[in-house]
Amino acid sequence: MKIAVVGTGAMGSVYAGLLRDAGHEVWAIDIWREHIEAIRSSGLRVSGASGDRTVRLSATTNAAEAGVCDHVIIATKAMDVETASRDAMVLIGAETTVVTIQNGLGSADKVSQVLGDRPLTIGVVGGFGASIRAPGHAHHHGWHLVRFGEREGPVTPRVEQLAEIWRGAGFTVKAYDDIGRMIWEKLICNACFSGTCAATQLTVGEVMANEDAWSVAQGLASEAYAVARAIGIDLDFDDPVAHVTQFGKTIPGSRPSLALDHLAGRRAEIDAINGAVTAEGRRAGVPTPCNDTVVALLKVREAGFAVVGGATAQ
Repeated sequence: MKIAVVGTGAMGSVYAGLLRDAGHEVWAIDIWREHIEAIRSSGLRVSGASGDRTVRLSATTNAAEAGVCDHVIIATKAMDVETASRDAMVLIGAETTVVTIQNGLGSADKVSQVLGDRPLTIGVVGGFGASIRAPGHAHHHGWHLVRFGEREGPVTPRVEQLAEIWRGAGFTVKAYDDIGRMIWEKLICNACFSGTCAATQLTVGEVMANEDAWSVAQGLASEAYAVARAIGIDLDFDDPVAHVTQFGKTIPGSRPSLALDHLAGRRAEIDAINGAVTAEGRRAGVPTPCNDTVVALLKVREAGFAVVGGATAQ
């Protein structure tokens, strides 16, 4: 398969590296020039839970160089997804499978608006805890599960084929008819740890071990759960604290991407994660005081950041 990964930050680099290691022709596409140049000169190193390998693959800041691909993965941050989707149009042919993988809510709608009538697959990943160690080097603490589903409708043969490609690269993959439920099950975890880790600068495990931080995190998760229930999401659990605890135990040493972005002075996916909980809560009439407060505090901090270019992945 010829595969393009649009947005090769931490998670995008993990996808690109493992899919290339499985024998596919892979193009890493990103506007972060230093990262792309490092990949070109020395290869892409992916270390962590999946092992440690350095792979050679094509890398570019210009999507047109790659040409039409069989499989296009849009892996930018939520706030960059619309621009990335427009750039990715040169990669998409009549038979191309397009999958978008972001944290939070709203990205699939933005991608779909750009693609028009083309089918779109949504990916939901969990338990990776990925970060960029240096240009050309991504590390991940875990690689728990990748979920795929159609944006609308049940699982199709196209999604099953996609899942098999990723399984062949070592990922644990499941295909789901109700991808909306999967998005919210992950969003509850994201809201819990992204907001708290960014606000405190602690790791996931440190948040869980700190009584005050864990109290805030549980409040964020419980509010997100209440909103999901209010809008009719059929969740597969009834204890949000147990849900986020189980998730957190898989990646105790990691920091969510939102926290890493704030540590680096970069804008982050506040509106797509904790901000999405507050927005959906207002529409549903569900109070979200913990998420409201965390969003406000993080936006105060972010207002002082310099604007930094680059589409980095979750």
